[in-house]
Amino acid sequence: MSASITFLGAAQQVTGSCYLLSSPVLGRILLDCGIRQGGDDIDRQQLKQMDQEIHDIDAVIISHAHLDHSGLLPKLLASGYEGPVYCTDPTVELLDIMLHDSVHIYSYDLKKENIKRVRRGQRELDPDYTKEDVLDVLDACVTCAYDEDVEIRPGVHVTFHDAGHILGSSIVELKWKEKDGRQLCLVFSGDLGNKYAALMKDPSFLERADLVLMEGTYGNRNHRSADETLEQFEAILHETWERGGNVMIPSFAVGRTQEILYHLGRLHHLGRLDKWQVFLDSPMAIKVTALYDRWLQTFDQKDFSFLGDERPPLMDGFLPGLNISETAEESMAINKVAQGAIIIAGSGMCTGGRIRHHFKQRIWNEKNTIIFAGFQARGTLGRILVDGSKHIKMFGEEFIVKAQIETLGGFSAHAGQDELIEWANNFRNNPLFLLVHGEEQSLEILREKMQSSQINHVKIPRRGERIIM
Repeated sequence: MSASITFLGAAQQVTGSCYLLSSPVLGRILLDCGIRQGGDDIDRQQLKQMDQEIHDIDAVIISHAHLDHSGLLPKLLASGYEGPVYCTDPTVELLDIMLHDSVHIYSYDLKKENIKRVRRGQRELDPDYTKEDVLDVLDACVTCAYDEDVEIRPGVHVTFHDAGHILGSSIVELKWKEKDGRQLCLVFSGDLGNKYAALMKDPSFLERADLVLMEGTYGNRNHRSADETLEQFEAILHETWERGGNVMIPSFAVGRTQEILYHLGRLHHLGRLDKWQVFLDSPMAIKVTALYDRWLQTFDQKDFSFLGDERPPLMDGFLPGLNISETAEESMAINKVAQGAIIIAGSGMCTGGRIRHHFKQRIWNEKNTIIFAGFQARGTLGRILVDGSKHIKMFGEEFIVKAQIETLGGFSAHAGQDELIEWANNFRNNPLFLLVHGEEQSLEILREKMQSSQINHVKIPRRGERIIM
């Protein structure tokens, strides 16, 4: 039996990263185990193909802690998996926060769904996983340092390299010798970071592989430069301040929130920020930011050079006027602020979370501004707003959209098109590239650009497709 890879998720879509590797030497190894975002958590658990394919797994490797790469781990362990989960040290700490939050949301959604089912005379649904399964995931984690060669099965070695995307994010390098004598190397990019983004170090470059699984989230375009983006951010904030409005920033709890706090703090220290009240209104983002502060020494220190020798934590001294809103009561109290509030809240794609409640209070007011600073997947409320819809529905009500809608592409935590091609061009032995984690059109454009750069072996696999190595 030859080595193969089956694409269970994030194939021609930007969510649900999950790939199954199989061979007599590898056994059955799962690369990532992510949820498909968009819709509620009940919908996201109904992955029949994964239920059919994921059995007798020998090992799991997680590139990073974002839920679209890790969120189905509790379900996997609830289904009987008892093996190891390999990842970096910071990833385990993030998983502790994110998976507990996810199971809380999932349980809440399940409870609501079962109330509806009882009213319709239908059988209640059993949970796919519980908090105990999250604890089992954390117990199963085997942590690895960057650039450390780890033997995960006899003759199978994994090395995690810095992907520069979020805290602990990694490029996965997997090496093994097949029974026919072939030495094989598979490189999985995970999510490659934007080298112009704040805090994170630049993604690592690798030179050799037989097969490269590469993300293409922004394969169809480049980001604005960091300086241009910061100027745009400053201008949007000042214009909203002059209108007497408020700013709402839907933000991912991991990575994006911390970068936004960094840029607000930087503008403050440069004397270019009006007298805003800044509210961090996300319990998970608060926990994650505290974790980032504990790992502050591992970040790109040149980003703090404007402060001299100071390195104040993001939540303590870096941004004066930062308000932490942990409780529901503290969140609701923000409604009393008539103007001059910057509200950072989840979820990043507006599929849930406190940001929708702030929309309810403010989206119909033309003085206000909504700033999107991250990718918005198809089918999400965030994408609907970015695409220009003037009417939306939330909480069973219709709302007119009069707030200004702005997009800051330069704050993306993903590599842009040129960066992806630069990373791919660093491989010297002409490997086969399989483009994943991108919408179909984006991947097609990326493939054309790669081929025009003399990267000739490029394929775009479909979900469910199996490719022989």
